[in-house]
Amino acid sequence: MARNLSEAARKVLLLGQCVPTVKHNATKIRVKRLELDENLLMFFKKDEFYYCHDPEKQCKTGDIVLIQALPQKLTKLITHQIKEVVYPFGDITDPITGKKVAKEKYREDIERETEVYGKLDSTFDYNKAPPRGWQEGKKDFTAKPTYTKYHVFDENDPYAI
Repeated sequence: MARNLSEAARKVLLLGQCVPTVKHNATKIRVKRLELDENLLMFFKKDEFYYCHDPEKQCKTGDIVLIQALPQKLTKLITHQIKEVVYPFGDITDPITGKKVAKEKYREDIERETEVYGKLDSTFDYNKAPPRGWQEGKKDFTAKPTYTKYHVFDENDPYAI
């Protein structure tokens, strides 16, 4: 019975968000869950963190990914692998309709409004926008190696967590 349960647990896919980590060839994934408090009979948010094997560095900080348990642990910490990047950070898609979203409106609705009311100079055009990663090294520091900050200095280091 326990063997069947562990085999079923390996096949389960988890949905989580990539967070910064200091591990090499691994990605830290935060999976949000709800935990029942038996005394209050209320659910409370609980975050679980998994280290996933990611040698190709296919996911960046902020991406929503699917992870799956490895058949054998690679190390004491690395127990899962990245199955696929579902939503890249900054490119939000409604999971039900499959349409692109900007804040609380669909991008199609925003385009229709600009056609009806006229285009302003300040209107952002999503079709002409470059893909994510074009500011890497300028304003996007998600590809830089991070490390844990143990001491507090006067200088603010953007790569420390």
